[in-house]
Amino acid sequence: MSNKKTSYHFFDIVMAVFSVVIIVSNIASSAKIIDLGISLFGIRLAFDGGTLLFPIAYIFGDVLTEVYGFKASRRVIWTGFGLSCLTGAAFSLLALLPGEADWNQYAGDNAYKAILGGMSSGGIILASLAAYLIGEFSNSLILSRIKIAMKGKLLFVRTISSTLVGEMLDSLVFVSIATLTGVFPKEIFVQLLLTNYILKCALEIILTPFTYLVIGGLKKAEGIDVYDRGVKYYPISFRG
Repeated sequence: MSNKKTSYHFFDIVMAVFSVVIIVSNIASSAKIIDLGISLFGIRLAFDGGTLLFPIAYIFGDVLTEVYGFKASRRVIWTGFGLSCLTGAAFSLLALLPGEADWNQYAGDNAYKAILGGMSSGGIILASLAAYLIGEFSNSLILSRIKIAMKGKLLFVRTISSTLVGEMLDSLVFVSIATLTGVFPKEIFVQLLLTNYILKCALEIILTPFTYLVIGGLKKAEGIDVYDRGVKYYPISFRG
């Protein structure tokens, strides 16, 4: 398959899904902490709501790098970053505007701050964006390099390997910053960190057949399978 194709049928769709998942995950993380009553080594496995959805972003990150290459993935990562910043700014503006009288009776600013305070104060956005950039770029770089080293064989090795590293960095940065900024209580730091990592990795591993299906379908539909030979792995580039 050729690496020179510049127009794609499904790239914009993949980018849109990726970006929506990032934004919804941020909102879900701020909205609720979940406890299913399960413990591991005596540690309660509580997790924020975004943990259930965020692994899908890594799956689509794998899809982007595997099919379209690191440069295309980099563009999508920065697009998701910009849209997340816009989302945070919108929630912050809402927090500053005065509430209507009836709304204040059944909800009010205290309820808004309790549920969406992480979005409006910037805590979740800061944590998510920092973790997102570090985790996604690590995931993309590792997958790209392993693909070249293994000559495109054993897709599951690079998707799982890149996930284990990317999700580890993502979970550590996200939970640490969110705790330091007061979004999550420090008393459940260990539970959130451990559960975030275990669940995210487990979900992506379980969904590996889906990843294979999407990647195989896109490679066939687009007529492309990029190998990033000679690519400079800069997080920022003004050359495309």
